[in-house]
Amino acid sequence: MTAVAAAQKNREMFAIKKSYSIENGYPARRRSLVDDARFETLVVKQTKQSVLDEARLRSNDSSVDPEIDADEKQSQKVSENSENDAGLTEEEVVLSNAIAEGPEAEKALQRAALILRLREGMNSLSRVLKSIEKYQGSVCHLETRPNQNDNNQLDALIKVEMTRVSLLQLTRSLRQSSSLGHVTLIGEDNISAKNPWFPRHASELDNCNHLMTKYERDLDMNHPGFADKEYRARRKDIAEIAFAYKYGDAIPHIEYCETENKTWGSVFNTVLELKPKHACSEYCRVFKLLQEEGIFTAERIPQLEEMSNFLKRHTGFSLRPAVGLLTARDFLASLAFRIFQSTQYVRHKNTPYHTPEPDCIHELLGHMPLLADPSFAQFSQEIGLASLGASDAEIEKLSTVYWFTVEFGLCKESGVVKAYGAGLLSAYGELLHALSDKPELRPFEPAVTAVQPYQDQEYQPIYYVAESFDDMKDKFRRWVSAMSRPFEVRFNPHTGRVEVLDSVEKLESLVQQLNTEVLHLSNAINKMKLPSYQ
Repeated sequence: MTAVAAAQKNREMFAIKKSYSIENGYPARRRSLVDDARFETLVVKQTKQSVLDEARLRSNDSSVDPEIDADEKQSQKVSENSENDAGLTEEEVVLSNAIAEGPEAEKALQRAALILRLREGMNSLSRVLKSIEKYQGSVCHLETRPNQNDNNQLDALIKVEMTRVSLLQLTRSLRQSSSLGHVTLIGEDNISAKNPWFPRHASELDNCNHLMTKYERDLDMNHPGFADKEYRARRKDIAEIAFAYKYGDAIPHIEYCETENKTWGSVFNTVLELKPKHACSEYCRVFKLLQEEGIFTAERIPQLEEMSNFLKRHTGFSLRPAVGLLTARDFLASLAFRIFQSTQYVRHKNTPYHTPEPDCIHELLGHMPLLADPSFAQFSQEIGLASLGASDAEIEKLSTVYWFTVEFGLCKESGVVKAYGAGLLSAYGELLHALSDKPELRPFEPAVTAVQPYQDQEYQPIYYVAESFDDMKDKFRRWVSAMSRPFEVRFNPHTGRVEVLDSVEKLESLVQQLNTEVLHLSNAINKMKLPSYQ
């Protein structure tokens, strides 16, 4: 099994089976990316624990060599409060599942690192090395250091190579040894559940979408369209079109009816009236361009295809049709590739100025203008890049930052507070509330914003104000640099891939690209300094 296949299997094994959804209950006035992320954290934790518990129950440790060392036999008497781990670890569960795929997978060579606490110092190490030899493994690397809490004990890092089945037997055997206080297996080639899978190319977003997205045929009874059978059927048809979309397909064209276009026109004219006074200059600039190109008019809803082409020309962003129920992790991951997942259905005609979940009016009027602004597009992509490989807790924080910036953010322009958040610009009620004297306005600080509780029953009591988009990006970058992810990623615009910068070769390649860019910059500066002759 290849590393990619193994990684995908890990993701499927610990996948969320249901998104935060109506059937799980949300008594909120709107769908929230923050609540989605919080719910995902709980479901992932429960699902992950269920998988581990099930695997541990299936395990009878029959694969442990019967001729283990005497101290290993004696370890059966170790009490339950011992420091030894009980049952299978996450890595062993993943490794065990890989072995179960067949004889070839069982005999495949696997590299892994063992982190051990040696209670008896070098004597314990000697026993460990004998065990590795017994299971026909080879030691690729070995280092020890004194334990921080007890100088009589040693911590050891041993990198080994052996067949998968032998590695599993060795790990179980070591974990039963009374001479070892702690045994941790860290697998390479993605056998570890702690080495998360994430999309490396935009085509892999197909996996995210179909794994994590579920179309709900029944709307919540409080939804404006709950009793409207025609509206529900329309939503279902559009959702099925989006669900069938694959990377590389043309974005489906939706024939919007007269009622849908009228709903769009009502909201469009309201935004047109309010934006000069309340929207940031970047939003107003792009809005005007969209009008000049005939994409923004009050008469018809723009097609995602024409909007996507517009974004590509200005910032390289593109659109991907979405059913509407995408998880926070997968939605943020899309931004890393400069892809925005957009719905195509329209809110119910009876509530043109409010929708409990994002519809195409919100996406087009709220998000699209600023995704065509280079500085804001860069900020959006950096949120996406930060989410790749992040922990569930960090996804919650990133979602909260996204919610209080991209959705409900405010900024300063010449000392005047303006709106740039899509949730504000596409909903005049909350826009007027945010710019009134009712809410509290706080300066944007990512560490503080990331833990701010979100109010989903009514308008927000607190909004965060950025000094500028550039200042917002700088603060965000500093905050992200302290996250727990043990690697750095970058988006390569030439290949359309996300690269993990985890080797000297990759760093050298990046330096070469930077040198080329610096050379172009230097040449441009020198030519600008040359006197011009008529």
